[in-house]
Amino acid sequence: MKVGDIDVQVEDIFDPTKPGEDVTVYRWANNLHMLTRDEAVRSQLLFKESEPLSQQKVAETERLLRGRRYLYDAWIEPTCYYAAEQTVDLRVRVRDVWSLTPGFNFNRKGGTNKVGIKVEDQDFLGRGELVSLSWASNVDRDTLLAVYEDPQILGSWWRGRVAYADNSDGSFAELAVGQPFYSLDTRWSAGFSLLAGDRLNSRYQQGEVLDAFTENTDRFEIYGGRSRGLQDGWARRWLAGVRYDDSRFSEARDEQLVAPLPQDRKLVYPWVGMEWIEDDFVTAHNQDQLARTEDLQFGRTLRAELGIAAPAWGADRTAAIAKAHGNAGKRLGDAQSIFFTADLSGRVQENGLSDTLLQGEARYYYRQTPRALFFASARGSVAERPDLDHQLLLGGDNGLRGYPLRYQSGTASALVTVEERIYTDWYPFRLFHIGAAAFADAGRTWGQDVAGQEPLGLLSDVGVGLRIGNARSGFGNVLHIDLAVPLSRQPGIDSVQLLVETHHSF
Repeated sequence: MKVGDIDVQVEDIFDPTKPGEDVTVYRWANNLHMLTRDEAVRSQLLFKESEPLSQQKVAETERLLRGRRYLYDAWIEPTCYYAAEQTVDLRVRVRDVWSLTPGFNFNRKGGTNKVGIKVEDQDFLGRGELVSLSWASNVDRDTLLAVYEDPQILGSWWRGRVAYADNSDGSFAELAVGQPFYSLDTRWSAGFSLLAGDRLNSRYQQGEVLDAFTENTDRFEIYGGRSRGLQDGWARRWLAGVRYDDSRFSEARDEQLVAPLPQDRKLVYPWVGMEWIEDDFVTAHNQDQLARTEDLQFGRTLRAELGIAAPAWGADRTAAIAKAHGNAGKRLGDAQSIFFTADLSGRVQENGLSDTLLQGEARYYYRQTPRALFFASARGSVAERPDLDHQLLLGGDNGLRGYPLRYQSGTASALVTVEERIYTDWYPFRLFHIGAAAFADAGRTWGQDVAGQEPLGLLSDVGVGLRIGNARSGFGNVLHIDLAVPLSRQPGIDSVQLLVETHHSF
């Protein structure tokens, strides 16, 4: 059976035929918004007319289109079957969201605020390109940032990114061009990236700045990969590249160091790697999103890299550099599932392991009713002789919601979270989906921090939160508004923490 005609339909943000959406202001929004161009959608299809029909490619194309922030959802449906020609006509239907983000941003977590002004279009001129100009102020720095991204240069699978940040403590410039493995059946990948800049790096202790130093960074990478495509449900890829990573550290003006200054680090090395991805995906609703189609990956994934840095290549040391990433999911009946993720990175030098970090996480979901779900997660990290510019931190900004940001530090950490999630059918103004959560967090660190301080022990909190799912725009999937109460009170900690931030998940 072959693919016949392909009809692309791009739907407006609001559908006037639906109750509650035939409103003047919504019609204005439709008229002001430039729809995604048909060719921008068509260029992302993994199948063409007259090709053999593949259900796998149809499902993967839907996942790819749903991954674009300027599209709310995607559906590919057969419309007509011609028995004599053995062809099937297909309709590719996508729904736009409001892609222009003007105005003021506010974010609060760990007892600190982040404010900003942004003008961003994630679907510039309907071509799927991102153009952004923003100013933001947070606990670390003020930043004026300009970004341009094209996920499909001239309608191809090549993508590019150009960014420049003018910070209060330095500046950064970035350029990246490449063709990724954009599908499981892609046969090759290639590209390069450049990044250069300088900034003031702060180290933290109990939520307060311990000291600060200046870092100058230059990075370059060129890479490529080959694959035989998707075979027997697996994509297997050979990878290779060359990396240049040069970081230089110095004392900052008007700053006094409490811990030792990090040593300069220049790593230049070729690397080789392999990647395995199992094709096992399902769709779900009301799990990590609110009223959106979610693509859950149950298939196993493993990526491993190994490089050798040496003075002969221009490095300042001899070292074996390894990276690995793996994830897998498992169905535990119709109502339960669990997902695992693990990451490893580090170096082996003359004196053994250095700057090595092992991280792992397990996430468990139990569907109680269509609108209620129990969620639990456990994650841990272990660092071996980390470089002095790398801190293992735990606080209000990464899961321990009742405490200040970057509150605990050490050489190992663990965090357990449980949540009862509620997904309501409340759809105010047909703009937002509303949910709620009750949660508890408990975590701690082990080992001394960079200044030799001992860990604080187990810390825990409980709280409740409101979840607001954004159904009509692309500038954030779920807004979190949480109130968290620390159960292990420490001096100087507020009795209640307010957190307001946008997440990509519940």
